Formats: sequence, C-alpha cells, structure tokens
Amino acid sequence: MTITAVPVIKNGCLMVRGKVVLTGVPGNVVISPASSGSAFIGASSTSSSSRHVFSLGVLENCKFMCLFIAKIWWMIPRVGKSASDIPLETQMLLLEAEEESALDLVDEEIPGEPTSTNKFYVLVLPMLDGAFRTTLQGTKSNELQFCYESGDPEVQTCQAMEGVFVNSGDNPFELLKDSIKILAKHKGTFSHLESKKTPAHLDWFGWCTWDAFYTDVSPSGIKEGLESFKEGGISPKFLIIDDGWQETTNEFEKEGEPLIEGTQFATRLSDIKENSKFKVSESGGSSTNLKELIHYIKENYGLKYVYMWHALAGYWGGVLTSSEALKKYNPKLAHPVQSPGKLGNIRDIAMDSLEKYGVGVIDPQKVYDFYNDMHGYLASSGVDGVKVDVQNLLETLGAGYGGRVSITRQYHEALDKSVEKNFVDNNLICCMCHNSDSIFSSKNSATSRASEDFMPNEPTFQTLHIASVSFNSLLLGEVVVPDWDMFHSNHDTAEFHGAARALGGCPVYVSDKPGKHDFKILRKLVLPDGSILRARYAGRPTRDCLFIDPVMDGKSLLKIWNLNKLTGVVGVFNCQGAGSWPMKQAPECNENSKPAAVSISGRVSPLDVEFLEEIAGETWDGECAVYAFNTGSLSRVPKNKTIEVSLGVLQCEIYTISPIKVFNENVDFAPLGLIKMYNSGGAIEDCTFEDTITVKARGSGLFGAFSSKKPRCCKVDKIDEDFTYNSENGLLTVNLQSESSFKEIEFVY
Repeated sequence: MTITAVPVIKNGCLMVRGKVVLTGVPGNVVISPASSGSAFIGASSTSSSSRHVFSLGVLENCKFMCLFIAKIWWMIPRVGKSASDIPLETQMLLLEAEEESALDLVDEEIPGEPTSTNKFYVLVLPMLDGAFRTTLQGTKSNELQFCYESGDPEVQTCQAMEGVFVNSGDNPFELLKDSIKILAKHKGTFSHLESKKTPAHLDWFGWCTWDAFYTDVSPSGIKEGLESFKEGGISPKFLIIDDGWQETTNEFEKEGEPLIEGTQFATRLSDIKENSKFKVSESGGSSTNLKELIHYIKENYGLKYVYMWHALAGYWGGVLTSSEALKKYNPKLAHPVQSPGKLGNIRDIAMDSLEKYGVGVIDPQKVYDFYNDMHGYLASSGVDGVKVDVQNLLETLGAGYGGRVSITRQYHEALDKSVEKNFVDNNLICCMCHNSDSIFSSKNSATSRASEDFMPNEPTFQTLHIASVSFNSLLLGEVVVPDWDMFHSNHDTAEFHGAARALGGCPVYVSDKPGKHDFKILRKLVLPDGSILRARYAGRPTRDCLFIDPVMDGKSLLKIWNLNKLTGVVGVFNCQGAGSWPMKQAPECNENSKPAAVSISGRVSPLDVEFLEEIAGETWDGECAVYAFNTGSLSRVPKNKTIEVSLGVLQCEIYTISPIKVFNENVDFAPLGLIKMYNSGGAIEDCTFEDTITVKARGSGLFGAFSSKKPRCCKVDKIDEDFTYNSENGLLTVNLQSESSFKEIEFVY
C-alpha cells in the first residue's frame, strides 16, 4: 500500500514522509498537492521562453536509479547517489530512502539473508504539461534541475506548474503502478495498461524478417523461412514483414554513383502500396501481389497474424513531397531540430542525415487519412496489424505545429483511430518511442519495444540488452506490454536471450535466417500448438537489484521476477564483464587486461517475487518449492531464506517458485509445470485440492511437481499414466503426451 504523505517544501528543503530529499530549494519552486499523497512540483520565471531550465535543489547521498534517453530513440538505466550522476534527458527517477524510527531493533544480521528494513521509495517523474515536456538533469554541483521545453520557438511560457510529479510508497512496484494511474486520470492524455486491449499476437511464437533479410525481404525469402521452421516442427503463428516491402525513393542516390553515407536515412515513402518485389511473377509465370502472398502463407504455414512495418512519418525520411500518390496528405519538407538535451548525450547518424536532407512531413490535419488509407489497403490484403517505428522523430518536427508534444499527440491519436478501425484486435507494435511525448500520449497502443534492437553481430551489446529491457519495463510496463525484441535461436547468446524472453511477460519472436534455427532452444519456449508460456506482468528487476549496476559494477547478478497464475519465476543473469554502458566510464584496469570470465555469486529467495502471497492464498505458511531449470535441482525453501547461485559471464538460471500447500493434512504439494521449458510454471492453469489433487495444465512434455509423499496413482484426462517419484527431493514427474492443448492431471494419495 502506498502511504499517503504529501511532499512539502519546508525551510528550503523538499520533505517526503519527514525525510529531506532536496536541500537548497529555490524560492521560485512551488508545490501543489495531487491525489493520494502525491504532488506536482513546478517553477516560474520572470521571462517567457520555449525552453526553461529550473533548479529544484541539491540531491546528495541518496541511492537512486534513473531512466534516461541516451540516444534519441532509446532509454537506458543509470544508478548513482548524487545529482551529478543524473544525465540529461532523464525521464524517471526512483530514490531509496529510510525513515528514522526509534522503534527499530538491532538484530544480528545473517549475511546474504533478507532483512526487514524501514525503507521507502520516492518517485520523481517529469511529465508532459500542456504543450511542454519535462526532463530531469543533474549538475556537477549536485543540483537537480528540470528542463521544460515546447520544441516550437513560438510556443512560450514563464510558468511550469505541473512539470514534475512526486509520490512515495513502501513498495516500488506498487508506487509506480499507483502513480501512473493517478497521472492517467489527472492528465487524460494516456491510459494505464490495465484499461487497454492487448493484441492477441503476444501469446504466440513469431518470426520477424528484419535480421533474416534486412531491406532485401521478398516473397520467396518469406516462404523459404516459413518452410524451414515448418520442417523443424515449430512454426511461427505471427509474422512481421519488416522494412523493405514499401515503395520508396532516395532522391540523393544517383545511378552508377557510389552511395553517399547517411543518405539511406533520407529515403522517403512514395506510395502506400507494396513495391515491385511484392508484385512479381512466380516461376510458373503467374503474377502475385501482397494479398495473394498473405493468403498463401496463412493457408500453407498456419499463420494467425501478419504485421507490416512502417515508420510513424511514413518512412525514415517521411514521405516524398513530389509524389502524386501522396500529395493529398499535404506533405512539406522540414528540417529536424534536436533539443539541447539530445545533443548533449549521444548523437545519432540517422538524425545527422535527416537534419541535412530533411523530412517530408504529412500535415497533422491529414495524417489520419494517410494512416486510414494505408491501413485500409493493408487490411484488405489480409494484413492483421502494423509495427510502427521511428516514432521519436516527431519530437524534432514541432516547430510550426504547436510544438513537439502537440504534433506527437496528433499523430498518435490518428494512429490509434486508424488501428482501431482497420485492425480489430488493437494490433499495433510501437517502436523507437521512448520519449515521454509518446509514452504519455499513449491512449490505446498497448505494446511497445522496450530497448534498442537486439544486435546479433555486437558481442558487447548482449548483456546491455537484457539489463535495459528489464529496467525500462519499470516505467513502460505500466503503460504498455514491453516488447523485448526478437533474438536469434541459433546464436552464442540464444540461451541467455531466450530465457529472458520466457520470463519477460513479452512476446517471443526470432529473426533467424532461413535454415538457421536451434529447435532445442525454441522447444524450451514454444508449445506444439505455437503458443508460448507468457508470464502475467512485465519482467522487472527484483527489489534488491533496483539500485545496483548489473553490467559494470563487477560483482552483482541481475535478477528479474515475474508471476504466473500459480507460481513465481526469477531469472538470474550474469551481465558483467561483456560490455559497458554508453556514456559511462569503465573502471580503470590494465591496458592489456580483458574482463575475467569469472563466476559471480548471489542469492535467490521466494521473497524476490513480489505479490507471491496473492497467488499463494490465505492458508500459505511461507514454504516454497524452488526448481532450478538448468541444474534440475529442487529445494524446499521458506520464504525468508535464500539459496546461492553462481554464474559465469552470459550465463543464466531460471527458478520456478511454487508456494507449497497441504493436502489432507499430510501431503505437502506444489505444482512446477512443464519443467523442460524455461517458464515451466506458465503451463499451470489451476490446481485444486478435493478428494484428489487436480492440476489443469497447458501443453505437452514432462510435467513436474513437488510432493512430500509418493502418490498411489496418477491419471491424465481420466486415464492412468506412469509417473516417477524421487523420495530424496520430492520431485514427482509425469509425461504429458497427448495432442490436446489442455490436460487434467489427477494425483491420488
């Protein structure tokens, strides 16, 4: 429960629950109560401007984790203890504080065991305020500042009254959820995930054509890829036809001349229909088109959903302003202007190019017509949804359109309206949209990419990817289902990425080249019917990992938790020693030395799973069965105890944590699920104790449970089935072999 204690400014200090958070708060800073103990912080200036930087006071000696936009498209996390560690473009700040209490008893702490503390958490969230967007940043003298900008020189103000939202609570995950709900209701510009319709593709295995073909995607390549999955016995049920299907023009590419680096990003859309590659004559002589291709692949490969990629502005460089087919959308050439915050972090080659060559911008008044025409055409061709990319580009095009927030909101509202009309299941994936302009304009869109792309050829990016998606999901996971991106099943890091996707609560899809699959990995993720065992929430770092650096501190493992219907799951990942965060200095080391691939140890506890008691029920006494996927070990662990785990670089382990219940007063029992799959507990639909123990399960394979006694018999769908029982650790297993998706397992004692 979030404790209601309204933040106040007292004697030049920002106080939250009696704790001093900021000192030296300037006189022009004001605070106004919001609801449920939260507040808005703002400031005023003596002059109007389209961009203000206000000081909020000094932040020192307080553990924090923040999310900031390192490069224009993507957020990454950063931890620290003072404002000087807070980068430009910070969009979320979470502080760990401790309440002073005379009642605290000093217990002898057991090393590595969870301890009860009087910690609480303070969320500082920069917001959209009318036409303005707010971000946080720190200075070398530990001042915490907020930047307040419109992105249009003509849109000015001297007052920033609701620039920053502040709230506090005992549980960081509840704090974020409560805060986003408060803000969604107060602002009315976006919605919490719970009120959105989630796309159906999320629960099915998918394939994206991007890494397989890049822009060389073609009908024959798509068919070849789907055929190779089919031959291996695991077929995707959703397909994303990524960049390369559209009709585009590059005015800066001259035939016979070498490509000028950067001009590829200035390529523009010239028609809403498919390009000549998708209007080809097959070897038999008959021509085909997009509609016929989609009909063919759905009929022959069992696809349920086909999505098409496009950029929010049409293409990377927008639309071709001279195109006859597109002139009705009133496009104009504009040159992007990036905010100083973005320019102060990492520059991006695509933006450098677009600043030079310009973007064909569709009139915001006409953009719904553009989306509706394109989506209507795609839907008539059998397309089920769209992945809409390059969204943050709009923040650079606000001049003349009422500013960055205004143009983003107009485009998002038009996109939502078109998707709702043309694709019945809210089938939209948003991408490259981590700025708060997009996050807090998200009324309908229900899934969004959670980090920079999976980069198969960048060995130092793999650990950063897993750390980024989990930390970013803290904020994104309250507004959308975070999409942790595709990966490759046949890759050095396939196990690492596959395990993360299994517990991320995210879609599971790969971008394998045709014939380049590891079906051993895929069978740990995908059921025979093509569905996946998706966990209930966004996977996020465990509470004891929120304020550590799992990539560069050299000592910490990253733990990610989630919940299924009846079990918890914790994934432990060694993300150290294989890469370093951008804009962060690596620890000094010998010039010739490489990070040692040494093992790092940590501890896992049932308490790592938030809200476990909610699925355990009122009679639960805190005992859990803990099953380790890779080692196959099964332990009985009280909720306040831990078990040790040691992992090498790029290694991981997944623990299924199942609350133990008592049957007939003499049998301790806990279902584990399909123990040959990463998220085994995701297979359990229900478990009831009556005359027998009855488990409803999804899928087929080896089903496991913890039992303190050996059953007399086991039945699967009312038919006697052989089972094995290990009296040493209580592991009870039965092989589910039938083809049916759902099975009823009875254990008779």
